[in-house]
Amino acid sequence: MSLRYALLGLLSSKPASGYDLLGRFKESLGNVWPATQSQIYTELTKLADDALIAVTDEGPRGRKEYTITDAGHESLRTWLETTKPKPRTRNEMLLRVFFLGELSPAAAHEYLAGIEETAAKSLAELNALKESIDWNDDDFSRYGRIALEWGERMFAMNQEWAQWALAQLPQREH
Repeated sequence: MSLRYALLGLLSSKPASGYDLLGRFKESLGNVWPATQSQIYTELTKLADDALIAVTDEGPRGRKEYTITDAGHESLRTWLETTKPKPRTRNEMLLRVFFLGELSPAAAHEYLAGIEETAAKSLAELNALKESIDWNDDDFSRYGRIALEWGERMFAMNQEWAQWALAQLPQREH
């Protein structure tokens, strides 16, 4: 259900085609809420059927530009004000950490090093994204920067934790 509100939120800043939304989604929300092209286009059809968005322009090759309607704005505001995010209670990465004793020390080290490497790569990607965006004072930029900051801090924490966890392992023989 949150994909619906992610798309409404993106459309609340300006009209866009499905293709444009896919790009904006990958650029701004991909680290928070990944979605495929087929999921986005399916949800756009549902949003239009529910009169939460409208097709305001059509172009070549079936290109449609969507605009959020008043009902769409109201639905987005209602969702923001009346629902609480579901707490994330499962973390497969940490579940695996609990059982790393079943692996060889080298495999446990490799697993934790992979977490550190992935976090470092993701942090670098967010930093590059941050530098590539022409930030301004509109709401999309302001709150987008706040969300990006969360991602930076989360990946930095995962990287630091993985480095700490690696130091907890017995010294490897060379």
